[in-house]
Amino acid sequence: MRFEFATANRILFGAGVAGEVAGETRRLGSRVMLVWGLPQARADSLAAQLEAAGLAVDRLEVSGEPTVELVRHGAAAARSHGAQAVIGFGGGSAIDAAKAVAALAANEGDPLDYLEVIGQGRPLERTPLPFIAVPTTAGTGAEVTRNAVLASPEHKVKASLRSPLMLARLAVVDPELTLDLPPAITASTGMDALTQLIEPYVSIRANPFTDLFCLEGIRRAARSLVRACRDGSDREARTDMALASLLSGLALANAGLGAVHGFAAPIGGMFDAPHGAVCAALLAPVMQANIAALRARDPQSEALIRYRKIAQLLTGEESAEPEDGAAWVERLTAELRIPPLAAWGVRESDLNSVAEKAARASSMKGNPVVLSAKELREILLRAGVRG
Repeated sequence: MRFEFATANRILFGAGVAGEVAGETRRLGSRVMLVWGLPQARADSLAAQLEAAGLAVDRLEVSGEPTVELVRHGAAAARSHGAQAVIGFGGGSAIDAAKAVAALAANEGDPLDYLEVIGQGRPLERTPLPFIAVPTTAGTGAEVTRNAVLASPEHKVKASLRSPLMLARLAVVDPELTLDLPPAITASTGMDALTQLIEPYVSIRANPFTDLFCLEGIRRAARSLVRACRDGSDREARTDMALASLLSGLALANAGLGAVHGFAAPIGGMFDAPHGAVCAALLAPVMQANIAALRARDPQSEALIRYRKIAQLLTGEESAEPEDGAAWVERLTAELRIPPLAAWGVRESDLNSVAEKAARASSMKGNPVVLSAKELREILLRAGVRG
């Protein structure tokens, strides 16, 4: 057995901890770049707190998923401002953008010099600016991951800027920041978190550390995701989902992912499709395909035992089999009214292209079984691709 485990330098978790951000930032310097997403009112409030603490604040808005051009502009703005720290405040898009801005502001050259797949993939030469992550959604776990996913409309793909140096100096996870999330965003981000707990648990890179995070996170998501969607003011459910998201980030950063995210990368680059919603539509079909492939090609595999444990946690039944877990997720997807992939423009004519790109995606390397081109196309059809 050999594995590595790395995460943010510090993690603060709990109701009200967002109130400590200004004081913690003040320790890092007097000039800060605030990279923010929705909700704007909360971002305005945080900016006011930072300024009241004596900090000079420059701001960068992230209105959608971060692009290469956005972080190129943001890094230049951070250097011009003389930023000594960067705060990412918002969902995964804002946090990934902040992570990339912090890295690129301290390293010479263009984002494409360092990006995987579409760039040169060079390692960062200098330590990024200190980075503080403050998530306002419960889904991506980006506050404790070491990469930033950036879209390149020119290449019609998403690619990662990745380095162990990009881990946050501080992750501040306050469930109260998620209380006003609307049901649709709660559902899609929550399903993303559930995906990021299931995939690392069955990944070929799973290890005893990440197993603990995955099992605890799956248990909490199973009992609280629907509750959080039905009643956003349910503080216990919101706390469960914030912790499940944090645990999912810890797990994926150290054990990898699988076919759901293998598909999500090309789909997100080719279509205007939110990452969480794409993962939500794909989770049940990928589970079904993986379980069937393992039954047929490796019936004694450890992954099948792990899918059985997942099913037991999701259903609450000790007698549950792997297929029962996939069926539970399928019912959940329907109950939460997750849109099919067709809602984002994915058509049958795209099957081959998406499947081919997914097969080459880095996340696919962690999948517990190698899926054939036919199996990949069938997953897309089950996820709601139409003619």
